[in-house]
Amino acid sequence: MAKQPNKTQSGTNVQEVRQQNAASAGQGQFGTEFASETNVQQVRQQNAQAESRKGQNS
Repeated sequence: MAKQPNKTQSGTNVQEVRQQNAASAGQGQFGTEFASETNVQQVRQQNAQAESRKGQNS
């Protein structure tokens, strides 16, 4: 098999990976995309309900 430029032995396109890495570098940590979808009030309410159930079971 002839060696192709910008390809690893397993066939990964090195240039494409570098572009993806550069694009994702500006987005911060992975958790930021989920923050906008989280309803904080609902989570707190569910936590409170879980705590009260925990108290009832002991």
